[in-house]
Amino acid sequence: MTSTPGPEVKERLTAIYHALLDAWNRRSAADYAALFDPQALVVGFDGSVMDGSAAVRDELGRIFADHETARYVGKIRSMRQFSPDGVLIHAVCGMIPPGMQDINPAVNAVQTLVAIRGADEWRILLFQNTPAQFHGRPELSAALTEELRQLL
Repeated sequence: MTSTPGPEVKERLTAIYHALLDAWNRRSAADYAALFDPQALVVGFDGSVMDGSAAVRDELGRIFADHETARYVGKIRSMRQFSPDGVLIHAVCGMIPPGMQDINPAVNAVQTLVAIRGADEWRILLFQNTPAQFHGRPELSAALTEELRQLL
């Protein structure tokens, strides 16, 4: 059975989600990876898998060194607490290509994040970034893009 997290948990996990996007936007592999549990699993936009926070740090370090990455804008749509120490987050995001001011609708994504509370802090255990293709439903793509543009 799931429930809505209390205000303290919701506030902390919202901060973690936004710290994740901020670390990406600052191109800080170390800050990004620090948000993850050492045993975390990350499934990237292209389907690549990173196993563990050290792999996240190393892979993003390579990406940031070799590519000019787009900037994320995102928002949490829902949180579901499935245990006292576990929360599932559903979010959506868009990406603003380098040198541009608007979201590129072709790379909007749906994000799933599972956070767990350890002895002293919440960490991300699972993060999956799935392309929001909406095959055959262009109205859903347009609606998501407009929703995300409200964040700009």
